Amino acid sequence: MLVREEPPEDQPGVATLHMRAFGDQGEAVVRLVDDLRLSLATEPGLSLVAVDGDQVIGHVLFTHNLLDAPQRLVDVEVLSPAGVLPERQRTGVGTTLIRSGLEALDRRQVPLVFLEGSPVYYSRFGFRAAGELGFRRPSVRIPAAAFQVRGLSAYEDWMTGTLVYRPEFWTHDLVGLRD
Repeated sequence: MLVREEPPEDQPGVATLHMRAFGDQGEAVVRLVDDLRLSLATEPGLSLVAVDGDQVIGHVLFTHNLLDAPQRLVDVEVLSPAGVLPERQRTGVGTTLIRSGLEALDRRQVPLVFLEGSPVYYSRFGFRAAGELGFRRPSVRIPAAAFQVRGLSAYEDWMTGTLVYRPEFWTHDLVGLRD
C-alpha cells in the first residue's frame, strides 16, 4: 500500500470508493468531495489516497475551515470524509491515511483538526469530544459526542469558540443528522 497526495487521475477511483464505502449516502459524499476538492487549489488542505497497485483503496480529505475564537478567526482543518473500500476496512488503511494526514498538517502548523464521527474510532488518533474542551458545534444536529477535535503542536489555549463549516458542507446538507 502506498499513501500519496491525490492526483487528478485518481478521482474516478476515489468516487467509486466513496460510493461503495458510504452506501446510500455515497452519491452525496462524492458530490461533496468534488466540491471540496476545488478549494484545495486556493486554500490549505490535503487530499490523500491509499493505493494498492493501480487501485484506490482509501481516501481522506482535510479542508480549510474557520474557528470563530474570541481573539480572532483561526484557520483550522476539518477531516471529512474518510473512506476505505469495504473489503479493505479493518486492515489499517484508514489508520495509515489519517495518521499521515495529521502528521502533514502538524508540519504545516495547523493548530486544530475537527470532525464528525465515532468517538470510539477516532479517539485512537487523539480526537476528543470538542464540547468538553470549550468548542461549539456548527449545528445542533451534530451529536455532541460525534463533534470531535484534535489539537496539534501549533494549538494555543486561547483557541476556543465556534467551528464555522465551509459552505460546501451546508450546500450538500451533510452536517449532522436529519430526523
